Formats: sequence, structure tokens, C-alpha cells
Amino acid sequence: MSLTKDEIIALLKDETHQQDLFDKADKVRRQYVGDEVHLRGLIEFSNICRNNCLYCGIRRGNAKAVRYRMSEDEVIETARRAVNLGFKTIVMQSGEDMYYDTSRMCRIIEAIKKFDVAITLSIGGRTYEEYKAFRAAGADRYLMRIETTDKALYHKLDPKMSWQHRYECLLTIKELGYELGSGIMVGLPEQSIESIAEDLLFLKEIGVDMAGIGPFIPHPQTPLAKEKGGTLNLSLRTMAIMRLLLPDINIPATTAMESLAPNGRIQALKAGANVVMPNVNEGEYRKLYELYPNKDCTQTAPAHTKSAVVQKILSINRTIGTGYGSHRK
Repeated sequence: MSLTKDEIIALLKDETHQQDLFDKADKVRRQYVGDEVHLRGLIEFSNICRNNCLYCGIRRGNAKAVRYRMSEDEVIETARRAVNLGFKTIVMQSGEDMYYDTSRMCRIIEAIKKFDVAITLSIGGRTYEEYKAFRAAGADRYLMRIETTDKALYHKLDPKMSWQHRYECLLTIKELGYELGSGIMVGLPEQSIESIAEDLLFLKEIGVDMAGIGPFIPHPQTPLAKEKGGTLNLSLRTMAIMRLLLPDINIPATTAMESLAPNGRIQALKAGANVVMPNVNEGEYRKLYELYPNKDCTQTAPAHTKSAVVQKILSINRTIGTGYGSHRK
């Protein structure tokens, strides 16, 4: 669907008729990607990060964060267990931890690829050579959120990082043949509705295969601890418009939405989403990867987490995807 910036702004602001927007997005989702919900097994393998983003709980400057770094064998074993639970996609996510250099990451990717799964990487900004090596090793998708297209706001919230470099990384990832995932945070301090509209048009323009839309949730050990944070409803409206703009892409019902409301994921699935990424980490790692507080399912085992997610999905008459869940253009 083609929407102008002014039309997107009007939809973002319209709280009165938001259910109509959700229903429309849900209808478009059903028409283009069907009723399957694709489950991705999320491995958060390191909470060490070289960056110091003001909104993030694992920022370099958070001295209270309990840091961890999984070994190669731990990552591979966690993936094997996830495959045994039925996951057909493994998402490997971490802070920008350069301990995982090209050779180390490629060994992990090659080992996990033998389990017959699609592999998504979410490990931040790397060089062209690294992206190329990871792709050659078997990585299928790469997720890197732009967070905001307001460059002044980006540089204020992500000190010493470059918006232009991040943008160029997205172009490189696409050029190398990955399925490209990106996305934004909704409700950042000083973020305008007009800016969110521009974010959505940006994601459409670069042609993402997956778009993650989630609310900003203030973390108590960051400089933005006392900020208001984003709302579930505005995040859902943003996500629903994304579905209208790019009807056939994959859109996750993000964990952050579940953190704002017990049925946040279900609301998202009813407003255009078609992907859920349950955490498959074991033990302490589940709660130590704390980008924001009140993260869902930090105390439960992966099998229980998956079972609970499946039951919720089935309760709204959706089905569980059995394939890799690639973007069907």
C-alpha cells in the first residue's frame, strides 16, 4: 500500500480509530503471509558491548551489569537443543562484542548450519569482509535496527556512533544477499510522530525483509532511567502501518511489547505481526541479557517458554509455521 507521510502521521495520531487500523493490518497480513506464525529460537550469547547507547541496559558504561560471554560450544549446544524443540530458525544476538571475531563466528555458524536451520545474526556493525565471511559460512539473515532516522537524535542517544555508517552497513548486508532485518524504537525521548513516519518510509525505501517495531522501555541503570518511555498502543499503530506499507515482509511480535502488557504479543499478532522469537537460553543467561527491565520469561526453561507461546498462538486460531519462514516476496 502506498501512504504519504501526512497519511502515516494521521494514522499514528489517531487513537480513536486504532482498532480499525489493527483490523486492516491483520487482514493484509492474512492475505499476504497467511495464518502461520514463525518461531525463531533466540540465543543471546554475550551481553558485552563496546557501545554506550544511552537507552540500553547492556551499554558499556553500566557498571552494575553482570557480564557474560558464552563459549563456542555453549552457543552450538544451545542451538542444538533449540532445534530439538522444533525451531527452524536460530537467531544469534549479542552486544557488539569483538571477542567473536571472523574465525570464531564462522566456526559457530558452520556448526549450527549443520542442524538444517536458517541462521539470523544480530551482532551489530561489522566490516564488509566480516559480513561477507559470515554469509559464506551459512548465515541467511542479518538483523540490525536503525533505531531512528532522525540523525541528530541518533547521535545524541548513540554517542561516538555514526548513523551514516549504520546505514551503509544495512546496504552492505542487502548487497551480500542476506535477508535484511531492521527496525525502530517507538517513544524515544525527543522523538516526534513526524520522525516515526519518516522511519517507516525509510524501512520501505531500503526494502527490508523483516521489520522489528518495539517500544522504548527505560532501564534503571542508564542515563534515560527517568524518561517516560514508549506506549504499547503507539508501538502497535506503528507496527500495523508497517504491515500496510510492506504487506509481505516478516514482522515480529516483539518481547518488549509483552513487557508492557501480559498479552502484548497477542495484540501484536492481531495487528499485523507474524513472527515470535522465544528465548532459548538456559539458566542465568536469560535474565542477564537485560536491554530493558521486566523482560518476559526470564525465569522459565526454553521448553516451557515455547509451549506457553505456542498455546497463546493457537488460542487466536493461528498456526505454527513448520518451515524456515523466509520472506516470501
